[in-house]
Amino acid sequence: MLIGLDAIPLTEPRTGVGHYTFELARALAFVSPADEFELAYPSTYAPVGDGGNGSPPSGESAPAALPDNLKFARVPVGPLGRHWWAAGLPRYAARRGFGLFHGTNYEVPLWGRCARVITVHDLSLLLRPETHEQSRVRRARRRLPLMARAADACITPTESARREVCEHLGLARAKVFVVPEAARTVFRPLAFEATEDVRRRLGVGEEFLLAVGTVEPRKNLPALVHAFEELARLRPSGRLQLVVVGNRGWKSEPVFARLESSPFKDRIIFTGYVADETLRALYASCRAFVYPSLYEGFGLPPLEAMACGAPVVASRIPAISEVTGGAALLFDPKDAGDLTRRLVELLADEQGRRELSAAGLSRASRFSWERAALETLEVYGEALERKAKGKS
Repeated sequence: MLIGLDAIPLTEPRTGVGHYTFELARALAFVSPADEFELAYPSTYAPVGDGGNGSPPSGESAPAALPDNLKFARVPVGPLGRHWWAAGLPRYAARRGFGLFHGTNYEVPLWGRCARVITVHDLSLLLRPETHEQSRVRRARRRLPLMARAADACITPTESARREVCEHLGLARAKVFVVPEAARTVFRPLAFEATEDVRRRLGVGEEFLLAVGTVEPRKNLPALVHAFEELARLRPSGRLQLVVVGNRGWKSEPVFARLESSPFKDRIIFTGYVADETLRALYASCRAFVYPSLYEGFGLPPLEAMACGAPVVASRIPAISEVTGGAALLFDPKDAGDLTRRLVELLADEQGRRELSAAGLSRASRFSWERAALETLEVYGEALERKAKGKS
């Protein structure tokens, strides 16, 4: 069978959805060699990598060679085809003969003969609208229920996200399937001494807290900055730094204003987007990885940090609690004092950090993209069956 996947998330430097799309597509092709997979996107977007052959955008680590049964397709579109989901993609899917199309980023073709699977990573646009630009919120309110109803099956990364999708999008539980994501194989332990060059280049010392993610309101970075300042006051002669890795996102101006006004701003480092090997070195050498997010559907960075052996301190919210499975130190993300207390406790307990690191490594090992691909193929089978029976 020829199976299409949405490649639009791969047309820009990859964050969560882009990594999900690429890793899943590659794993699907490996575990199902009898099928053909095509990552399709319209010509209104720049070519992926060096011309659509699967190489990564500038600044990312080069992936392993793609399987022969996985290809990229940059589809030429005219004035009508530019309306990709309503016109361009349905027409292209019919012409190519897709048996199924997987919308990896909340959207699927709105009509056509092929079965359709949609991945809904989270419902932050609907449940936390204040953390997003209003234009995106309005679009999500209009389109997401439509897309979810058009799909024959829906994938969520956690059981908590599944409950939300069923409740807020009105989908039957039998139509929604949980397929956990995984850390990429690049993220694995690294000796502290081997991280020295990376840290020197970035101006990072031997003692630092690490935060990773697009800088936007939902990530709750000001709470971490407040906790870091309290730690710095408690340890005035200390060398502890705060390192923040990620792109500047929407509504990020107040966050950077808060960083700039910090009395300890000389000990706060914002790196921007970094390559995977750089990120691995930071994960592997931090005193603790901190994830203060207010809301997530899965939360890949804590799992990546665990896979590198970092002790993880994360928000006590449903998805993060589910993913970390008791292998992280959890705190109330609305209480900066709770985060401060957790960090004071952890930084003073070397044995506790070692135990948390070991627990995280064990937890991360339970997730893999091979498993995700096999479970996704099962969802494809369900979608094809539902399509054949005319179920919505």
